[in-house]
Amino acid sequence: MTTVQLEYVVAVDTYRSFVVAAEKCFVTQPTLSMQIQKLEDELGIKIFDRSKLPVVPTEIGVAVIAQGRIILKESARIKEIIAGHKKEVQGTLRVGIIPTLAPYLLPRILTGFIKKYPKVKLEIWEHPTEQIVQLLKQEQLDCGLLATPLENPSLEEQPLFYESFVVYAAKTNGLFEKKYIKPEDIDAHEVWLLNEGHCMRNQVLNICKDKFTMGEYKNLEYNTGSVETLKRMVDLNAGYTILPELSLQDLSARQMNMVRYFKTPEPVREISLVTHRFFIKQALIAAFKKEILAHVPDKMKVQKNRKVVDIVIEK
Repeated sequence: MTTVQLEYVVAVDTYRSFVVAAEKCFVTQPTLSMQIQKLEDELGIKIFDRSKLPVVPTEIGVAVIAQGRIILKESARIKEIIAGHKKEVQGTLRVGIIPTLAPYLLPRILTGFIKKYPKVKLEIWEHPTEQIVQLLKQEQLDCGLLATPLENPSLEEQPLFYESFVVYAAKTNGLFEKKYIKPEDIDAHEVWLLNEGHCMRNQVLNICKDKFTMGEYKNLEYNTGSVETLKRMVDLNAGYTILPELSLQDLSARQMNMVRYFKTPEPVREISLVTHRFFIKQALIAAFKKEILAHVPDKMKVQKNRKVVDIVIEK
């Protein structure tokens, strides 16, 4: 049994395809299949049921694969120990981040992080929460930047900061005249929302506690995953939307005049660095976390009597 054989087995389990697994492992499909067959012969079992498409592990195969993942993780820790001894931060860090956070946080940290750690390759993907969670569980991502809590026993959450929500209202809307907003002031008939699958949509609906029908736009079903698009809809049409606080950094003076804050305690979302429960690459992830915290406003790092909005991830 070799670690290479285990890597091939884990890849097939992850992608449920010998062809795709071979591509991801940068080997030919016959080479990958031959090595897995040799491992099966050595163990005297069948790890995969090849009669089904997509391919699935056998009952004993599930247990073997689970142990294989643990062995590969422990093997990878040897490189971490050596890197730690040399005080080097190097390697590839695969990060997933939700679209409502990415454009407002990443530009603050990427340039500085890359300059500080030239031996690190960052691979970043924007995905909705549910997809990032799945990729973390499949170990296709090393960490995720997500709104929490997720209440997933296979994942570890390291809270980083607490981001307030604000109202962004058109001048024609009644909320524009208010100095501070209360949750009961929110009328879901007038609010522009992200489409389903984005956790921030659920958070906004938790604030207003009402069914979304969009009032005078009831004949319009508009699906977007972009906070920037929501701002433009308010700018050019009517109604209002709910924005995360970090999205305010590039607003013009005119746009800031359209921002209204919630009355204390304002609703907030908890942003965490999320990893698999048995994650590796601790040094890389610690360096990434440190860089994030260095660029987040201090007032967001401490929860000051603020209410974290409950998150319900829609299936």
